[in-house]
Amino acid sequence: MSDVEEMTGTRAPAAAVAERMTGQQKLALAVLLGAQFMLAADFSILTVSLPVIGDSLGFSLDSLQWITTGFALPAAGFTLLFGRIADLFGRRKVFLLGIVLLAAASLVGGLAQSSTVLVAARVAQGVATAISVPSALSLLTTTFPEGPLRQRALGLNGALLGGGFSAGALLGGALTELFSWRWSFLINVPVALLVLIGTLVVIPEGRSGARTRLDVPGAVTVTGGLLALVFGITTAGHQGWAEPAVYLWLGASVVLLVAFWFIELRSPNPLAPVRVLRRTTVRWGNFGGFASIAMATAISFSTTLYMQKVLGFSAFTTGVAIGLPGILTIVGGTIAPRLLARIGAPAVLALSLVVQSVGYAVLLLLNDGSTGVVLVLAALAVGFFGHAYSLVSYMVTATSGLPDEEQGLATGLTTMSMQIAITLGIPVVSAVISARTSALEETESATDAVLGGLHAGVLVNALFLMASAVIVWLFLGRGRTAATAGGAR
Repeated sequence: MSDVEEMTGTRAPAAAVAERMTGQQKLALAVLLGAQFMLAADFSILTVSLPVIGDSLGFSLDSLQWITTGFALPAAGFTLLFGRIADLFGRRKVFLLGIVLLAAASLVGGLAQSSTVLVAARVAQGVATAISVPSALSLLTTTFPEGPLRQRALGLNGALLGGGFSAGALLGGALTELFSWRWSFLINVPVALLVLIGTLVVIPEGRSGARTRLDVPGAVTVTGGLLALVFGITTAGHQGWAEPAVYLWLGASVVLLVAFWFIELRSPNPLAPVRVLRRTTVRWGNFGGFASIAMATAISFSTTLYMQKVLGFSAFTTGVAIGLPGILTIVGGTIAPRLLARIGAPAVLALSLVVQSVGYAVLLLLNDGSTGVVLVLAALAVGFFGHAYSLVSYMVTATSGLPDEEQGLATGLTTMSMQIAITLGIPVVSAVISARTSALEETESATDAVLGGLHAGVLVNALFLMASAVIVWLFLGRGRTAATAGGAR
């Protein structure tokens, strides 16, 4: 692959690159996208149902957070490991294992009669997600050759990822209100069975025969480091950043991840070859995706707080108001490949971060009046549309230029960025909102203090996205320009 192709995330037109999907590829895409939508919805499907679940199974207020933390820990901690295992031992086998585990865990969760069993089911769902998401993505990237077809497939994948996050809250609220919170778990079972059958029928096995030994020291240190990182972040989200345990966990994470880096430098069979981690497209593509996803989850939290604490809306109404703009995520993802083909994935990634920054900045105008709902819908519509382009362009950027035998690693890294972003965005912005609200409570009314805190959180969100756009353009877009100029010469 040429320098231009690597930096732009596109290939020059060639007769060898197919422009149309075969029937087999279309069927494979339908199966994989169905799985990705289900897995994305699982991130948010229980959000609206948490209070109801707590009352039903006797969760204390302190222990209720383990329904989300129990899922987030393994989902982020094990994703890089299982992405690489998929490369070494067969992507379809690993993907099937994850789907079977997800179906079993969802069944147990739906039938749970105690808080302990339900948390165990959520942990198992998190492990299933860590197994399934990177293997599904690597099956997708190896099913479609790098170029227009892969961009189209990743565009649809990004659309359904974003749509799944939005639909999860809507679906969870509807199922809980119409039937029972248990259906937020049980609905996964028939869908998982359909995905299982479809995978066996239409998706061929793919594996690398180059290396069969697993880098155990690397696996232990990176998994331990990621688990410590996520646990530290979630502890901060629930107990505050002043809690000493937060920094003990974050310090342990730093030590383990540094150890992982040096282990990979010396390992004859590295879990994550350092040459891959050092690639500009891998590093900064994942950074752009991290920024977009972290701030999208944070803005969803901020608008939820606004609509419930300031406007007094119910949880279900809030879910509908936030979920409706999510439709534009699906629209954006489906048309994103056209812009990628014109200006390249790195440029689209930087531009999408700017769009999100501007869209979310509209929320600085929020007040306690009736126009607030209109502002929320407008801001989220623009921001989520840009977010869809980010999802597609960061995945294209971060997986481009790597051979098929390393696609599990590449998609494991993109999934890891996604999981950590989901975990980190809310606690950090929540800390900003809480600090500003507390500072204003002495001089302002309770409503005005909350609004002031929300404005501070939105400002941090918008500034971080704009700074991230500049960083992505400097390290990816500038390289693209230089590569293009070199090609012209």
